[in-house]
Amino acid sequence: MNRIPKDVLDMLAAVPLFSGCSRRELRQIATLGTEVSAPDRKTLTVEGEAGLEFCLLLSGKATCLVDGKLVATFGPGDYFGEMSLLEQGPRQATVIAEGPVELLVLNSGEFNEMLDTSPSIVKKLLRSFAARERAIASLRH
Repeated sequence: MNRIPKDVLDMLAAVPLFSGCSRRELRQIATLGTEVSAPDRKTLTVEGEAGLEFCLLLSGKATCLVDGKLVATFGPGDYFGEMSLLEQGPRQATVIAEGPVELLVLNSGEFNEMLDTSPSIVKKLLRSFAARERAIASLRH
Protein backbone atom coordinates (compact mmCIF):
# COMPACT_ATOMS: atom_id res chain seq x y z
CA MET A 1 0.00 0.00 0.00
CA ASN A 2 1.26 3.50 -0.80
CA ARG A 3 2.12 5.69 2.18
CA ILE A 4 -0.24 8.60 2.66
CA PRO A 5 1.57 11.80 3.74
CA LYS A 6 0.83 12.89 7.31
CA ASP A 7 -0.32 16.34 6.16
CA VAL A 8 -2.99 14.72 3.95
CA LEU A 9 -4.24 12.59 6.87
CA ASP A 10 -4.21 15.63 9.17
CA MET A 11 -6.19 17.66 6.61
CA LEU A 12 -8.81 14.89 6.29
CA ALA A 13 -9.01 14.51 10.09
CA ALA A 14 -9.78 18.25 10.34
CA VAL A 15 -12.83 17.89 8.07
CA PRO A 16 -15.91 17.59 10.32
CA LEU A 17 -17.34 14.78 8.20
CA PHE A 18 -14.23 12.66 8.86
CA SER A 19 -13.56 13.71 12.46
CA GLY A 20 -14.75 10.39 13.89
CA CYS A 21 -12.57 8.29 11.58
CA SER A 22 -9.57 6.29 12.70
CA ARG A 23 -6.17 6.82 11.03
CA ARG A 24 -6.77 3.53 9.17
CA GLU A 25 -10.11 4.81 7.85
CA LEU A 26 -8.52 8.14 6.88
CA ARG A 27 -5.82 6.29 4.93
CA GLN A 28 -8.53 4.40 3.03
CA ILE A 29 -10.47 7.60 2.32
CA ALA A 30 -7.27 9.33 1.13
CA THR A 31 -6.95 6.78 -1.67
CA LEU A 32 -10.38 7.71 -3.05
CA GLY A 33 -11.38 10.49 -5.37
CA THR A 34 -9.64 12.95 -7.62
CA GLU A 35 -8.50 16.46 -6.75
CA VAL A 36 -10.05 18.98 -9.15
CA SER A 37 -9.48 22.72 -9.55
CA ALA A 38 -12.28 25.00 -10.73
CA PRO A 39 -12.11 28.69 -11.63
CA ASP A 40 -14.18 31.58 -10.26
CA ARG A 41 -17.89 31.42 -11.22
CA LYS A 42 -17.64 27.80 -12.44
CA THR A 43 -20.96 25.99 -12.00
CA LEU A 44 -20.14 22.85 -10.05
CA THR A 45 -23.61 21.29 -9.92
CA VAL A 46 -26.91 22.16 -11.59
CA GLU A 47 -30.25 21.76 -9.82
CA GLY A 48 -32.39 19.14 -11.56
CA GLU A 49 -29.53 17.41 -13.39
CA ALA A 50 -28.33 13.90 -12.62
CA GLY A 51 -25.88 13.77 -9.74
CA LEU A 52 -22.98 11.45 -10.39
CA GLU A 53 -20.42 12.56 -7.80
CA PHE A 54 -19.79 13.77 -4.26
CA CYS A 55 -17.64 16.89 -3.80
CA LEU A 56 -15.62 17.93 -0.75
CA LEU A 57 -14.44 21.53 -0.83
CA LEU A 58 -10.72 21.57 0.03
CA SER A 59 -10.16 25.30 -0.47
CA GLY A 60 -12.11 28.34 -1.59
CA LYS A 61 -15.81 29.18 -1.33
CA ALA A 62 -18.95 28.20 -3.21
CA THR A 63 -22.56 29.33 -3.08
CA CYS A 64 -25.52 26.98 -2.98
CA LEU A 65 -28.76 28.02 -4.69
CA VAL A 66 -32.16 26.33 -4.60
CA ASP A 67 -34.78 27.66 -7.00
CA GLY A 68 -32.36 30.54 -7.65
CA LYS A 69 -32.27 31.56 -3.96
CA LEU A 70 -29.06 31.56 -1.92
CA VAL A 71 -29.40 28.94 0.81
CA ALA A 72 -25.79 28.40 1.91
CA THR A 73 -22.19 29.37 1.41
CA PHE A 74 -19.70 26.51 1.49
CA GLY A 75 -16.08 26.73 2.65
CA PRO A 76 -13.23 24.27 3.18
CA GLY A 77 -14.50 21.05 4.72
CA ASP A 78 -18.05 21.47 3.41
CA TYR A 79 -19.45 18.99 0.92
CA PHE A 80 -22.26 18.58 -1.57
CA GLY A 81 -23.60 15.99 -3.97
CA GLU A 82 -24.39 13.39 -1.33
CA MET A 83 -28.16 13.85 -1.61
CA SER A 84 -28.45 12.80 -5.24
CA LEU A 85 -26.12 9.83 -4.66
CA LEU A 86 -27.99 8.66 -1.57
CA GLU A 87 -31.43 8.97 -3.15
CA GLN A 88 -30.31 8.27 -6.73
CA GLY A 89 -32.21 11.31 -7.91
CA PRO A 90 -31.49 14.68 -9.52
CA ARG A 91 -29.43 17.43 -7.92
CA GLN A 92 -31.36 19.42 -5.34
CA ALA A 93 -29.25 22.59 -5.75
CA THR A 94 -26.94 24.54 -8.00
CA VAL A 95 -23.47 25.13 -6.57
CA ILE A 96 -21.21 27.84 -8.02
CA ALA A 97 -17.55 28.55 -7.22
CA GLU A 98 -16.96 31.98 -5.70
CA GLY A 99 -13.32 32.41 -6.63
CA PRO A 100 -10.99 29.54 -7.50
CA VAL A 101 -11.73 26.31 -5.61
CA GLU A 102 -10.06 22.96 -5.00
CA LEU A 103 -12.32 19.94 -4.65
CA LEU A 104 -11.96 16.28 -3.83
CA VAL A 105 -14.44 14.58 -6.18
CA LEU A 106 -15.64 11.01 -5.59
CA ASN A 107 -17.64 9.14 -8.19
CA SER A 108 -20.57 7.01 -7.00
CA GLY A 109 -18.42 3.88 -6.58
CA GLU A 110 -15.82 5.77 -4.53
CA PHE A 111 -18.60 7.43 -2.50
CA ASN A 112 -20.08 4.02 -1.66
CA GLU A 113 -16.61 2.72 -0.76
CA MET A 114 -16.18 5.70 1.59
CA LEU A 115 -19.51 4.88 3.25
CA ASP A 116 -18.44 1.24 3.64
CA THR A 117 -15.19 2.44 5.23
CA SER A 118 -16.72 4.24 8.20
CA PRO A 119 -20.12 4.03 9.90
CA SER A 120 -19.47 7.43 11.54
CA ILE A 121 -19.50 9.05 8.07
CA VAL A 122 -22.84 7.42 7.27
CA LYS A 123 -24.43 8.83 10.43
CA LYS A 124 -23.13 12.35 9.76
CA LEU A 125 -24.27 12.24 6.13
CA LEU A 126 -27.75 11.07 7.14
CA ARG A 127 -28.07 13.91 9.68
CA SER A 128 -26.89 16.41 7.06
CA PHE A 129 -29.22 14.89 4.46
CA ALA A 130 -32.23 15.26 6.76
CA ALA A 131 -31.36 18.87 7.63
CA ARG A 132 -30.89 19.79 3.98
CA GLU A 133 -34.17 18.12 2.98
CA ARG A 134 -36.01 20.11 5.68
CA ALA A 135 -34.38 23.36 4.54
CA ILE A 136 -35.30 22.73 0.89
CA ALA A 137 -38.88 21.81 1.84
CA SER A 138 -39.28 25.03 3.83
CA LEU A 139 -38.12 27.08 0.83
CA ARG A 140 -40.69 25.47 -1.43
CA HIS A 141 -43.70 25.90 0.89
